Amino acid sequence: MSRKQVLVYRQLPAGQLARIRQEHDVLVANPRVPQQRAAFFDALPQVQGMIGSSYLIDAGLLTQTPRLEVISSISVGVDKFDLKALFRRGVTLCHTPGVLTETVADLMFSMMLATSRRVVELARYVQDGCWDRSVGDELYGWDVHGKTLGILGYGRIGQALAQRAAMGFNMPVLYHTRTPVPSGLPEGRARAASLRELLMQSDFVVVVLPLTDQTRGMIGVQELSAMKPGAILINGARGPIVQEAALLDALDNGRLRAAGLDVFDTEPLPLDSRLRNHPKVLALPHIGSATHETREAMCEMATTNLLLALQGKPALATYKS
Repeated sequence: MSRKQVLVYRQLPAGQLARIRQEHDVLVANPRVPQQRAAFFDALPQVQGMIGSSYLIDAGLLTQTPRLEVISSISVGVDKFDLKALFRRGVTLCHTPGVLTETVADLMFSMMLATSRRVVELARYVQDGCWDRSVGDELYGWDVHGKTLGILGYGRIGQALAQRAAMGFNMPVLYHTRTPVPSGLPEGRARAASLRELLMQSDFVVVVLPLTDQTRGMIGVQELSAMKPGAILINGARGPIVQEAALLDALDNGRLRAAGLDVFDTEPLPLDSRLRNHPKVLALPHIGSATHETREAMCEMATTNLLLALQGKPALATYKS
């Protein structure tokens, strides 16, 4: 097999980079790093393979890549790619579903626990020296076990979250998905519901939907107003699915008890965003898959995808519209 030109546009572990270099000529250039940006764009006309994540690959950029055959994304989501332009060009797009399912579900459930039991708020209370007597009811949290969980999106992560809730915390589970799917749980533990029913009945609403034209802005004023008073919203999918201004209003007027957010419209979260310091918001820096084990597994899978696709073989996971 002839060696091809591969552009690595996000840091890879040394072992995975060595795997690619065994078979192909490699340039590492991260366009987010000012010193590497020019090298990234200079390489585009020659590259046949690209591997990385979290950088917008739009139609304009693709016009600069006449030889491109494969992009291997170190992610499950593909919202950073102009899919129509890719498919029109016949470029193969690979991604990494499956390996991060349990890790992301762990984080989503931890955010439910942390917001309901006020974990971060009360940790600061101790750190700030305010704990000088037994806490009163003004600092009490709320139980998670036995409460109703509503899941928007019921793919791998949604089902893993339902498993934790129903079997570990005895929580009734409602889920809403565009394509009907079985719950995957024992009878009576979880059921499909309309969006309105789920919003009205759930104590926790967790968003694990992909970002598409249909889901962008899906949770706005009307949806937040339909939620059960005192409910908690968790977004671990993509920021633009939830309208941030509407969410702030719902928190300010007391409709929602709290929100746990791992994703935002703009990332990193701007310093002037009210979400950074809002007393009812647990804000995290997009860490859904950020464990050593999972990130290494994602990089390994993405590298394997790239090498297989450049050989003309089926990759482990190819995104199809």
